[in-house]
Amino acid sequence: MSIDTVKNAESTPEQDQPYKELGLKDDEYARIKEILGRRPTDAELAMYSVMWSEHCSYKSSKVHLKYFSETTTDEMRAKMLAGIGENAGVVDIGDGWAITFKAESHNHPSYVEPYQGAATGVGGIVRDILAMGARPLAVMDPLRFGPADAPDTRRVLPGIVAGVGGYGNCLGLPNIGGEVVFDPTYIGNPLVNALCVGAMRVEDLHLAHASGTGNKVILYGARTGLDGIGGVSVLASETFDDTAGKRKKLPSVQVGDPFTEKVLIECSLELFQKGIVVGIQDLGGAGLSCATSELASAGDGGMHVWLDRVPLRASGMTPAEILSSESQERMCAVVEPHNVEAFMEVCRKWDVIATEIGEVTEGDRLVITWHDEVVVDVPPRTVAHEGPVYHRPIERPADQDALIANTPDSLERPKDLLQLIKTMAASPNLSSKKWVTEQYDRYVRGGTVLAQPADAGMIRIDERTHRGVALSTDCNGRYTKLDPYTGAQLALAEAYRNVAASGATPVAVTNCLNFGSPEDPGVMWQFEQAVKGLADGCVELGIPVTGGNVSFYNQTGSTAILPTPVVGVLGVIDDVRRRIPTGIGAEAGETLLLLGETHAEFGGSEWAHHVHGHLGGLPPKVDLAREKLLGEILVAGSRDGMLSAAHDLSEGGLAQALVETCLIGETGARIFLEGDLFTELFSESSGRVLVAVPRTEEQRFTDMCTARQLPWRKVGVVDPESDSLEIQDLGQLPLAELRAAWEGTLPALFD
Repeated sequence: MSIDTVKNAESTPEQDQPYKELGLKDDEYARIKEILGRRPTDAELAMYSVMWSEHCSYKSSKVHLKYFSETTTDEMRAKMLAGIGENAGVVDIGDGWAITFKAESHNHPSYVEPYQGAATGVGGIVRDILAMGARPLAVMDPLRFGPADAPDTRRVLPGIVAGVGGYGNCLGLPNIGGEVVFDPTYIGNPLVNALCVGAMRVEDLHLAHASGTGNKVILYGARTGLDGIGGVSVLASETFDDTAGKRKKLPSVQVGDPFTEKVLIECSLELFQKGIVVGIQDLGGAGLSCATSELASAGDGGMHVWLDRVPLRASGMTPAEILSSESQERMCAVVEPHNVEAFMEVCRKWDVIATEIGEVTEGDRLVITWHDEVVVDVPPRTVAHEGPVYHRPIERPADQDALIANTPDSLERPKDLLQLIKTMAASPNLSSKKWVTEQYDRYVRGGTVLAQPADAGMIRIDERTHRGVALSTDCNGRYTKLDPYTGAQLALAEAYRNVAASGATPVAVTNCLNFGSPEDPGVMWQFEQAVKGLADGCVELGIPVTGGNVSFYNQTGSTAILPTPVVGVLGVIDDVRRRIPTGIGAEAGETLLLLGETHAEFGGSEWAHHVHGHLGGLPPKVDLAREKLLGEILVAGSRDGMLSAAHDLSEGGLAQALVETCLIGETGARIFLEGDLFTELFSESSGRVLVAVPRTEEQRFTDMCTARQLPWRKVGVVDPESDSLEIQDLGQLPLAELRAAWEGTLPALFD
């Protein structure tokens, strides 16, 4: 088998190359030739194609994502130890502790091969956290599917859920939250977003760079195979059409081995603890192409890699295939020469394959050889950081005004509101996700103190002080479709509110921005507006975006998904023992207070969607100053022992919040409302939380709300002697009936 070397490339300038099949445009290929002063070798072409892909280079989103950095204030930046551009964001949470967290997407692979696509999505995000020097502590999984009863959903959902659970459970990482959302636009294009959070001491932070001439580059972990080739350059940048067979794309989906990753985690943490790693990079999207070019470009010299030393699990692999492989459970470390033997000794202890494949050199070139022949000779920054940047056309969709004008005001409102409460509780989006979450281990490692169905997941970081962190992910794509700017802020507000409702102080944000094709001007308008909305919202709340992910080309044929900017918010709590549960407790006579204001806001609501299949009007208004005030009061209520339960109001409104808080707490309640009962029960006005307050604390808590000008009103009392949710002027809903409705939907569809 002849190998295309640099020498051969120089002597055969007119040789045809399959750059289009690798996802490169004519002008991109021309630019590569201009950079190199010749045509690329096959291996170089493979590197540029994967690293210049939409997934790796952010070529359509860079011009908009810089708005996050432009709007980040010095005060917000001071909270970050590492931010946008690193493997994951890192924030200092006090007492010498740092937290790293990030969300990523694995959408297209999970459509092609649901189990492995979802499993390797979890594995990849866990390695991002590990690469920062942290021990991964927990994962979350925001998921979106087509209609719950659609054949395609029945095909992908069980496998995706099993993949998330199978990989995370084998790693011994608790899954503490996420979302499961159904909408017709996700049919044929499910969204599988994965979030991981890890903890470390501040001094243990590691960054991805290769500095120090003579330092060695060591590849350790699993062997390199043929799986995942083209995963980011082709698969992640394609839309699925109705005739694309899923078997055709199987080679592009990685194959995961969580047991190998578990050992890799422990091996890496010991290497960090011994202080024998200069820089580190996980191998995820784009494999060795990414790891070598990013390490080299972030360092102060060049790099020489002996590619024929890479341990393989498939015979006959070409240099281009080795560089493009996305085989899982691999890491690349930069180690000083005198520490190489100590590094290898740790790897032998954990039975982890480790191979010295390169070294840091003088100069500014990344040179890769194959059996002493040069197959790559490139400036690494041109591969890793200087790819094309597109200013895509942006145009507000022509039908946006008609969409907004089509308000839900004329939709028929049912007379039997009790029946509607049960109907809504049983709807796929509002129903219990117990069928999903019971496939995940939520309490392994013993650090979990809150998990689904709580508003936010919470884990203990420090056994000594009980310091912990809370996390929530949220997004209502219907809101974002109606108004991308406001919709992104509503996602931020809900995640922020969920974290505060647990008693934690929100401190930082990550995101996973899922949209249709960037070649559609309407999609780019949605994207631009959502980025601005999220960035401006973070400034108002005073919490920074520490990093995230963009996933484009999420559409089937010409039908794009709902714009889905998933927002994750991290909060800090100094003592997890004062967390606020979501379910009401068994103390008789506790007062139920509704914090915030209710208006007739039904645009994009779950009622309009589920009962009428309607999407139109404007989403609820967002008031981030009010959200910040609400969060401060919830945290104060937790700190001072004034709250025994709290549950935010979002999809489904007050009715759904009442159903969930009663069923989670297994306790009845008596509710009394004023005004239009339909609006009171089903409006989705933002900035509202239902809280339970002990009678001894009611005066103190309401005085605090009044003094700080937060609207509140009494809407009911906890009644542990009752087995019903009783609503004045409507009647009683037995908890057994509500539970059957709430918990019966997903098992009936997927068992």
